[in-house]
Amino acid sequence: MTAIKSVNLTRKFGELTALDNLNLEIPEGEIFGLVGPDGAGKTTTMRLLTGILDPSGGEAWVYNKHTVKEAEALKENIAYMSQRFGLYEELSVIENINFYADVYGVAKEKRAETIDRLLSFSGLLPFKQRFAGKLSGGMKQKLGLACALIHTPRVLFLDEPTNGVDPVSRRDFWNILYDLLKEKVTIFCSTCYLDEAERCRRVGLLHKGKLLRCESPEAIKKECNVKTLEQAFIKIINEYEKQVADNK
Repeated sequence: MTAIKSVNLTRKFGELTALDNLNLEIPEGEIFGLVGPDGAGKTTTMRLLTGILDPSGGEAWVYNKHTVKEAEALKENIAYMSQRFGLYEELSVIENINFYADVYGVAKEKRAETIDRLLSFSGLLPFKQRFAGKLSGGMKQKLGLACALIHTPRVLFLDEPTNGVDPVSRRDFWNILYDLLKEKVTIFCSTCYLDEAERCRRVGLLHKGKLLRCESPEAIKKECNVKTLEQAFIKIINEYEKQVADNK
């Protein structure tokens, strides 16, 4: 089953084309990584696919819900963890989770088991009474993820979720994501860390709003005849920029 699909998805801000005719199809249960330089259009893509932004052209669907025409129904199936997820630092871990359970309309009689499971698998159970403002960066990200998962979404959108987090916490965070894959949750994740991109089944390279490649990390490295994704992406971007310059 297709979890995410876009056809010629485009977004312009005045003269700037932030996303240019994105065609993408992601099956259920895949972990997909979106990488690219700052300003490439990663966050714009996330906001379009989650129904926060309306496209300037093209269309997109998430679990067959149109991101514009069925934006409200779309929210039932997704969770979006932005770069600055809205945790309330003056509330405890458990209070933050209960707040988001209320926001998502999770029935009180059903949430206790879900909360216990989220606290356990995120490693936050011993800290459930600690104020969010007193948590480390890695713990805050885990709490943000737990809050995003409280309504059991089918698709999880993560916008650079481990940016600035220490390596051990990043590893723990990704272990949690792999556990989610066992439950057929589809994960769409942007990242600035190429070692994280290596963990994805497929990776999309976005540059100046254009999707230059969309393949498995191994396939991209093999195509470019290099050993690392960093080398591959530099080569692909340089070739694209040369082509653009030659066509002027």
